[in-house]
Amino acid sequence: MPGIVIDVHILQTVPPSNLNRDDTGSPKTAVYGGVRRARVSSQAWKRATRKAFDSTLDTAELGIRTIRLVQVLSYRVTDIAPQITADDATTAATSTLGLAVKLEKPRTKPNAPKDAPEEPDQSGYLFFLSRRQLDRLADLAIRVATGGTKPTKRDVLEALRAQQSIDISLFGRMVAEAPEINVDAAAQVAHAISVHAVDNEFDYFTAADDRAPTDNAGAGMIGTVEFNSSTLYRYATVDVEHLRENLDGAGDPDAATARAVQAFVRAIITSMPTGKQNTFANRTLPDAVIVQVRRSQPVNLVGAFEDPVVAGEDGGGRLRSAVQRLVSYAQSTDNTFGTHPVTTYVVHRGGATTDALDQLGQRVTLEELIQALAGVSRRGQAVPA
Repeated sequence: MPGIVIDVHILQTVPPSNLNRDDTGSPKTAVYGGVRRARVSSQAWKRATRKAFDSTLDTAELGIRTIRLVQVLSYRVTDIAPQITADDATTAATSTLGLAVKLEKPRTKPNAPKDAPEEPDQSGYLFFLSRRQLDRLADLAIRVATGGTKPTKRDVLEALRAQQSIDISLFGRMVAEAPEINVDAAAQVAHAISVHAVDNEFDYFTAADDRAPTDNAGAGMIGTVEFNSSTLYRYATVDVEHLRENLDGAGDPDAATARAVQAFVRAIITSMPTGKQNTFANRTLPDAVIVQVRRSQPVNLVGAFEDPVVAGEDGGGRLRSAVQRLVSYAQSTDNTFGTHPVTTYVVHRGGATTDALDQLGQRVTLEELIQALAGVSRRGQAVPA
């Protein structure tokens, strides 16, 4: 029998904002259905999701992503074995990591003093490792620092393969020079796009100089900030069996998988990228959430909005039209291709704008949804009909 996948579909209205900027500072966009759409990259929302894990999961279940591997490992060595000096810990960490990870000298900071202490080596790329893997590496480095049996490359690679954290298991890890420690992601997150066409706008602002002479009518600073507002369609999916395989070795894999699914779904629903949030105070919660549990392939329903929504097309605003489009598209897709979900949960506030979602499945609160997903995620548990 095919494994379980959990699809999360979200409609979320965002006021004037610049959630995710390109290299020029403009809100990211994409052309879809022949028109320009607001866009928030998957990387931006995955980062927000990972940060949200800090409030729902034990830090021992989470990973660290850094280029400062030697520094992090040396600190952990001295935490575990305080009798080892900082210099010896750094030397041992460099020796241990260098067996399997390409290290390089850090770039010199432009304004660094000439007599500044030399910083430890760094990896040439961001490296993702779990805290349990860090502890295993620390044990190997302590052997080096105390004159014990020197570890081999195989020892280091085994330490980096074992006991993946929840965030690595969900989002994966890619190391080109050591493919044996790569982790295929169990979760996929689509770029969020607006269900309608957008035109970016500019906010012209001035700032007053509090100490300027009273007869000075000029501004101390002027500038512009680019923004747009939109109703976004967001989509993410989790392969539950793949997630369980990634978490094998992390204690009880069923319990870990359930916690991971619950944390991921809660975070992907409630988190938001922080771009320009102090300027726009744009943080909102979704208007509608559909969670579909499938035993077939994941199904992204973005095609419902290939023809852009126009306000008033169904006698209401964009959100109402988007909800009706999404319901119709979901039903027709499943009827045509036989991809009917095993069960569907919908989360919305109710009222004429979103009540059409009840045609798709059981209406629940966010907390009821999270509790239901714990049972769905455990191997051998009956999936609700």
